[in-house]
Amino acid sequence: MKTESPFACVMNAIEPAQRAPHHANAKALFAKVSKIVELENGFGFCFDDDPNVLARLAEFITLEKLCCPFFGFIIEVEPEGGAIWLKLTGRRGVKPFIRAEIGEIIGRPIVPTGFESV
Repeated sequence: MKTESPFACVMNAIEPAQRAPHHANAKALFAKVSKIVELENGFGFCFDDDPNVLARLAEFITLEKLCCPFFGFIIEVEPEGGAIWLKLTGRRGVKPFIRAEIGEIIGRPIVPTGFESV
């Protein structure tokens, strides 16, 4: 039987030397969000086509999954040079945690511009 981790960051999961660069990457990445959509089980963050976004998302997810093992991550790339989406999801009850965590990163509350089902 798989146990569920609590909705709390595992602070020592990211090496000390990686923490500041991870936070800086997250801050730069989420500053480029053009749209936020509330999902049934999380939030979708839209990034306009930018050649650096995919690499930054991969970097972000590589470390974020260590400290927040209860997050699910989906990267969606629209065709024809369209938007890139990060869908940050999880089990029931994760949305308030995402609001707090990402809101702290971007320095403002998360305000969805719409709602979609996954």
